[in-house]
Amino acid sequence: MTDLLTPIQAALDLPSTPLTRTSAGALPSTFAVTELAAASIGAAGQAVAQLIRQQTGRSPGVTVDLRLASFWFSSSIRPVGWQTPPLWDPVAGDYASADGWIRLHTNAPHHRAAAERILGKVADRTDMAGKVAAWTAAELEQAIVDEGGCAAQMRTWQAWQTHPQGLAVNAEELVQRQTFDTLSNKPWLGSVARPLAGIKVLDLTRVLAGPAASRFLAGLGADVLRIDSPNWNEPGVVPEMTLGKRCARLDLKSPEGRQIFESLLKDADILLHGYRADALEQLGYSTEERQRIAPGLIDARLNAYGWSGPWRNRRGFDSLVQMSCGIADAGMAWQHADRPVPLPLQALDHATGYLMAASAIQALSERLNTGRGGSARLSLARTAKLLVDAGQVPEQPALRAEAPDDQGVVVEQTAWGQAHRLLAPLTISGTPLQWDLPAGELGSHRPQW
Repeated sequence: MTDLLTPIQAALDLPSTPLTRTSAGALPSTFAVTELAAASIGAAGQAVAQLIRQQTGRSPGVTVDLRLASFWFSSSIRPVGWQTPPLWDPVAGDYASADGWIRLHTNAPHHRAAAERILGKVADRTDMAGKVAAWTAAELEQAIVDEGGCAAQMRTWQAWQTHPQGLAVNAEELVQRQTFDTLSNKPWLGSVARPLAGIKVLDLTRVLAGPAASRFLAGLGADVLRIDSPNWNEPGVVPEMTLGKRCARLDLKSPEGRQIFESLLKDADILLHGYRADALEQLGYSTEERQRIAPGLIDARLNAYGWSGPWRNRRGFDSLVQMSCGIADAGMAWQHADRPVPLPLQALDHATGYLMAASAIQALSERLNTGRGGSARLSLARTAKLLVDAGQVPEQPALRAEAPDDQGVVVEQTAWGQAHRLLAPLTISGTPLQWDLPAGELGSHRPQW
């Protein structure tokens, strides 16, 4: 079996104990996506177990259900009598250029507008395909990025190894951890059953990776407050990703919004953010300033393309990173296909999210031990390297599409109607993952603890 757990444990300074796995799950790919799901979720569970052991002397067992882990890497919610909105904008996707393939990410209106400023207004995919065909992939990628949009040329893994950004990411640690000198004397207020009770998590992340991290923390009892800008929306993933959280809106560019944000940050234990590398700095909230406002803060952040190199501030998403770093190209060769074949789901997002959660919990354990704050930096591109380095795997049977039976779901009264939520894919003995709040709309709460 491909081992992804060992490098993850090493990156997080976790004991190299094996993981108990139950059931079976398969996310067919040329890469070990099922193992990535098990290892990342399992490592997050092991970080929780280590925190509990540190605080109580008890050593909980950790078990991952492979089938449920595979489902949670896609979707954990099954609406009853209603539907989640589409995940993708109608013209988002892969297109043949004059010399290869390119992916356009147009889910956010301003990202679609940026692509259309370069290519012209489009009515549908056929219209878009005709316009893209006139460009080389590299020229179109650069033009859209320069316009503030999101696009990725399909590259091979070999080409990525010699690309300036590939070289930069490959030199980075999977989790870049740092400890600060600022101190917090806040005691552990949790219990074995709710180990993160009393922990305030300020979540500035969007879409999938960061929200997966804060969802996991909420399931352990943390008070998660998600902050979005006034106009941001991601309707296709909100029912999946707001489980357990309160969601508010703030304009960090307005004096009033900044004042509220700073008061929230002052009381936060953990800050999660997924902005581009220098975005908070541009707003005046450098790492040093964040520690000044909230001494002992645990600062966990992620981005798409890594923290060094020419693309460190490039906008990116899981599907784009898969194109850039050779995953979609390898899938195409594996399937003998005539177009890009990505992973069967947004596995880089989900895995990075669980690694981010594990990093935050590890930093919390350290703070409870020494009083010192800490940070962790992760990226989708570095998680991609973890997966590709593990090698390609034999053909796997597909996971059956239907959800587990009624024994495998809980009923949730979401903001949109009743839904079934799959049972958690992780079992920590004595510590049930359970969420106090159902999924709700963005901006449905006030920005206050």
